[in-house]
Amino acid sequence: MTGFLTRTRGKTRMDVTDILAFAWLILGTLVIAIPIGWAFLSSFKPEAEINSFPPTLMPRAAETLVIEGYDDPLPAYAWTDETGETRTVGLIRRIGLKATVVDPDTPGERLSVDAAAIEKRTEIRPEWSNYTDPLERFAFLTYLKNSVFVTVVATVMTLVLNSMAAFALSKYRFRGSTTIFVLMLSTLMLPLSVIMVPAFMVIVGLNLADNLWGVIFSTVATPTGVFLLRQYMLTIPDDLIEAARVDAASEFRIYWRIILPLSAPALAVLAIFSVIWRWNDFLWPLIVLSSPENYTLQLGLNAFQGQFTVQWHYILSMTVVALLPVTLIFLFLQRYITEGVASSGVK
Repeated sequence: MTGFLTRTRGKTRMDVTDILAFAWLILGTLVIAIPIGWAFLSSFKPEAEINSFPPTLMPRAAETLVIEGYDDPLPAYAWTDETGETRTVGLIRRIGLKATVVDPDTPGERLSVDAAAIEKRTEIRPEWSNYTDPLERFAFLTYLKNSVFVTVVATVMTLVLNSMAAFALSKYRFRGSTTIFVLMLSTLMLPLSVIMVPAFMVIVGLNLADNLWGVIFSTVATPTGVFLLRQYMLTIPDDLIEAARVDAASEFRIYWRIILPLSAPALAVLAIFSVIWRWNDFLWPLIVLSSPENYTLQLGLNAFQGQFTVQWHYILSMTVVALLPVTLIFLFLQRYITEGVASSGVK
């Protein structure tokens, strides 16, 4: 990593292209990282702090005072009196331009002051209940389990079925193979909205509506995956396959023991794409699933949005949780991305 960051085109000093490249990389990193960082920090804010203006960067919460004679802690405010002295008081109520406060030193005396003379006191305090409440009060773990099941099963089936199709289109010579490949790629131009109704009718006909398998089966065959794997498999020498056939290896054994291990970089790239597609899919599960116990994570997050209120503190915290699996998979498989994408375009 250090060698990559310190590599320059110039022999003794940085070239202008190095400066432009680093400036572009830094700008791109900031554009991507700032919204993610903001969402992460905001996921620890109380609900009132998220809706406050002007917005704050760090998660801050109002300080409270425990005052004798009051059952609940009162929000702490800084009050500047007529003499210019600033004291910490507890706010009882605020009506219009007047506020009723109490001094902790004289809890029996209530003071009526101008609302403009008091200022809320806050401290940096993460709101951990944003993460614990959805796990305790809502069926978030059920949504998470459903998303993991759909993502894992759909990704495994995608790798197997697409690699089989790519193996046949790249290593077998038969009439119409090019036509089949072109027709398969042409389906990339069809958006989901075009095939949504017939696809749903097929799912209903198979009695898979409101079933997680209905979400899985309709998405495992992807022309992008077939194209990616086929282009990569074209780089594998045919001599290896012929030698295996001479040794009496079956076609499935050639596929399983030779083609799949050599196609590992392209399979890793397709696995990353598949995980991102299935994990973030919202529209198709929304169409197929109707029971809350079958909801995936994205549908579960939508449940925090009501007709009149939006629970942003829960949405942000659970969005951060939803980002973790995809981020970890990307970190583990990122070294295959450049190799797999670059090699899949070489014939």
